[in-house]
This record gives sequence, C-alpha cells and structure tokens, in this order.
Amino acid sequence: MKHLSLARMLGAVPLALAVLAPWSVASSQVAGQGIVLAPHRAVYDMTLAEARGGAGVTQVTGRMVYELTGSACEGYTQNMRFVTQMTNEGGTTVVTDLRSSSWEEGSGKRFRFNSSQYRDEKPTEVTAGDAARPNTADDIKVELTKPAKKDLSVPARSYFPVQHSIALLEAAKAGKTVFRADLYDGSEKGEKVYDTVSFIGGQRRPGSIRNLPQVKNAEQLDRMAAWPVSIGYFEPGSDMKDAVPVYELSFLFFANGVSRKLFIDYGEFAIEGEIKEIVFHPPSKCEAK
Repeated sequence: MKHLSLARMLGAVPLALAVLAPWSVASSQVAGQGIVLAPHRAVYDMTLAEARGGAGVTQVTGRMVYELTGSACEGYTQNMRFVTQMTNEGGTTVVTDLRSSSWEEGSGKRFRFNSSQYRDEKPTEVTAGDAARPNTADDIKVELTKPAKKDLSVPARSYFPVQHSIALLEAAKAGKTVFRADLYDGSEKGEKVYDTVSFIGGQRRPGSIRNLPQVKNAEQLDRMAAWPVSIGYFEPGSDMKDAVPVYELSFLFFANGVSRKLFIDYGEFAIEGEIKEIVFHPPSKCEAK
C-alpha cells in the first residue's frame, strides 16, 4: 500500500463495500440458492482503530451510508457514500468522499457501475462502465465510458459483488472455512480484478451475540446465526503464501446478509466501523407476489 497516498488508500475500498455484505433482513429469495437479501439502508460510523509505524496518521473519522434496493427478480441496486476525514502528524486534515452506484442482474449476467471520488470537495476520479457475461464459459466483456472509453475482458470465473456475497454466505452455511474467488467490482478505474481469499470462522449460534451495541431495528439479529469473516484482497496472480494483501476486510456476517463489526486493514493503518442506524425497506413487489 505504500505506493498509494493515505487519502487514496481510504478511497480504495471496493465500489461495493457491499461485498462485505448486503446488510439485510429476510425479504427476497435468491432463486435456487436459499439465500435471502433485502432492501435496506445502513449507516456506519468509522474511526481509526490502529496506526502503525510510518503511517503518519493520528486520527480518522468518517461515515459510510450504504443502501440496497431491488431483488433477485429485478436486479440489485447498490448506492454507497463513504466520507472520511484524516489528520496527519503535522495537523493537516484531508477529507475524502467516495460515492458509488451500481446495478447487478439477479442472475449475475450483467453489472453496471458508476463511482466518483473527491478530495477536499474537488473531484479526483470518475469511473463508469458496463460488464456483461455472455455465458459461463466466455470472458466477461467490459465497456468503460469513464475516465475514458475502453473495452476489456476479465476472466469468466470472476464474481460480481452481490454474486460474491451470496456465494460467501453459501460457503459459510455449508461449513467451509476458506472461500477463494476472483472479484470484479469496477475498482481502480474499472480495470481491476482482485484475487480474494475469505476465511470463515465458526458459526455463532442465534442469541450468542446479544452483547453487541444496541441499534434500533437490529434486535432481530439476535435470532440469527452469524460467522466471523475476513477477506484478503490480493493482486491478480499473487502467491498466496508470501504475498501481502492490498487490504483486508473483516466483519461479522449474519445468515440474512447483515454485517457488523467492520474492520478494514490497509497495512499502515486500520479503521473500524459499526452500524449506528439501519432501516429496512419493504420487499420488492416482484418478490412479494
């Protein structure tokens, strides 16, 4: 991570931090999967968890707002805004504002994404594109429109963000402890495919996590199982035995898709977040029928 500025590192969270979950309660059934996602809006407060030697960071505060709408039958729309204020040892403060929006077909055949990043209210990066999966055997075709028009292909085995969340939940429910997958979420100007490795801890049974901070509308999570999950994001082709991840994302992943106890480790420093507000939207009309 040393080749990136600290402000850029804070903005390096995947476009769908939703990869750590769509935070949700039961409402829409993913066809044939038994995995339920639901429309919702969640607000996280972010703080500095740890600063290591050479980081130069003394304080990080921020807020992330994530919203999921739609369903498996009409596709999922994800909107996120992640604003952080970082102070260095010299007392200089930088405000980074990452905004992203995406739509993903329920079958995982198509993915549209748009993101913009601001530093101290000045735009620094804009990305937009459309990815389509012709079939399971052919590479995914990506048409980028911003920052410049460009066509490229990514491996057919790559997952889109919601696809990855569903597959991760399936792996957890099946009792697997490791899940490896290539992930394409439109990051890094739409040209990045991350090699991800997820480590899944033992299942926390319903009622075993009641000591978490109380949040309105989140009490129903007490009745659900959950798994501690840690995802490492590596450069493509990395040797997993020796490579250091670009960053790591850890969280408590509930059976219905809700994520709590967020922890993002950038190497030189780490930030943590917890839900402060969560609202669940009505089920999708096509799923409610």
